[in-house]
Amino acid sequence: MDTAIEVKDVDLGYDDLAVMRGINFKIKKGEIFVIMGGSGCGKSTLLKSMIGLNPPQKGEVLYDGVSFWGEDEEGRQKLMRRFGVLYQGGALWSSLTLGENVSLPLQLYSSLSESQIRELALLKLGLVGLSGYADFYPVELSGGMKKRAGLARAIALDPDIIFFDEPSAGLDPLSSKVLDDLILELRDNLGTTIVVVTHELASIFAVGDNAVLLDAETKEMIAWGAPRDLLANSKDPRVIQFLTRGEKRS
Repeated sequence: MDTAIEVKDVDLGYDDLAVMRGINFKIKKGEIFVIMGGSGCGKSTLLKSMIGLNPPQKGEVLYDGVSFWGEDEEGRQKLMRRFGVLYQGGALWSSLTLGENVSLPLQLYSSLSESQIRELALLKLGLVGLSGYADFYPVELSGGMKKRAGLARAIALDPDIIFFDEPSAGLDPLSSKVLDDLILELRDNLGTTIVVVTHELASIFAVGDNAVLLDAETKEMIAWGAPRDLLANSKDPRVIQFLTRGEKRS
């Protein structure tokens, strides 16, 4: 199958509060897919439903045709082993060194020896440009380095799919570009399917093969396609407003 992920007829919300209705899209294997939209549109709520934190009110999230929320707890855990997640703040354990942070999933979910785990942790840190930082603590790092350390942990178990929650949040333009380049390298070198939640235009156009745009006012998905194609061809003023931030389209 060419489709890695399918979000099918999904409604999102909390109790009686509707966040988003009727979301439908497919993500191809090896694609960098962007979930974009302004603040409060439901991007993070959708991400939570995709990674197993909150079930949708209606609809299905399918991985290789298997309904994630239709599985029992054991089945969902098995699917989640295929995921890596880079949370917005990096979510590193402050009391552990970078090497220990990256080693943790390997200790929990593999049968490797301690020396093999240490070796793999150093390799993953090297892949994100943090060679020599294994014995540093998160407090000793810049914001961009923390994000890269979080990415090293996210790829520790060689996931098929990596989710990024607002990876550029709080970063300067240079650090953000470094992270965008790492996302492209993961896709190009490892064939990883990547889902990025963001509202940052530079990242959207730098990495996005395909995207959906969520609209907070209508609580609907109002566009689906390659970001540059949407910018060039969309007739919807809401889409153009988001992708240009009000600047004249060139």
